[in-house]
Amino acid sequence: MLVALILFLVGLVALTLAADRFVMSASRLSRALGLSPILIGALVIGLGTSAPEMLVSALAAGRGQVDIAIGNVIGSNTANLSLVLGSTALVATIVSRASTIIREGALMLAAMTAATLMLWNLGLKRIEASILALAMIGAGYLLVRWARVDPSAVPIPDDEPVEDIRVGVEWVVGAATLGLTLLGADLLVRGASRMAVELGINSAFVGLVIVSVGTSLPELATAMAAARRGETDLVLGNLVGSNLFNTLAVLGVAGLIGPGTVSNQFHGAMIYMLVVAVAAGVFVLTGRRIERWQGAVLVALFVGFVALSV
Repeated sequence: MLVALILFLVGLVALTLAADRFVMSASRLSRALGLSPILIGALVIGLGTSAPEMLVSALAAGRGQVDIAIGNVIGSNTANLSLVLGSTALVATIVSRASTIIREGALMLAAMTAATLMLWNLGLKRIEASILALAMIGAGYLLVRWARVDPSAVPIPDDEPVEDIRVGVEWVVGAATLGLTLLGADLLVRGASRMAVELGINSAFVGLVIVSVGTSLPELATAMAAARRGETDLVLGNLVGSNLFNTLAVLGVAGLIGPGTVSNQFHGAMIYMLVVAVAAGVFVLTGRRIERWQGAVLVALFVGFVALSV
């Protein structure tokens, strides 16, 4: 048990720290290569922040641990809109950009609903995974198009002048941190799998709760930092974007690598995921903000998700 716990914690720390620095290098290299800030904000950063989920689910799927691979996506989506969003709202009221959230929120909800319908038979086939991956291309096009209309609604890359970016260094750091992120994901999956066996926990719970919370920590850290700086207007958009990438890109890649079946425990988890998304949407659309009491409700919904997943 001790070895499993050490593997899990070391993997979690490596995954969280390395993924954050990898996103920074990816952003800087994209700027140095002349990509527009809009493209970087809408796609590069979005894909980068989903790297933990992507690597963990891909590794788990490759090992035939489909419950962990798919559970990580469902659990991360639920945690983002309950634990992460709720905890952030407890720190500071979150103000939303109505037009952005309506567009991207509707796209996210459509993607999660489509994924739920595909998974309702408790399995994911390669053809279904291919549809999700192709849908990500279409969603990426829409994100960039919308970002051109409202460039203030996308994450802002770090403001280091382009001429100060050391391209060679960033290539090395980017490759190193990507490797560490991959190593962290591998250790996290290994540790979680061993913990499940040694504690008698089913793999669905491991994927839906333990692993998903771990891969959502970068989003939690980023959201909390933004709240402390008073930059809450981008928090909700970032979380919605993260869920969109998780549902289409991460689930699509995992399904292509290792299609398979999951336990019937996922029926309730998928419905709960959609309920949380709708609840967060209602909070935003009714008051154009999420107050502290609403944040407490969202955190309580996450506690309910954990209880449901046991």
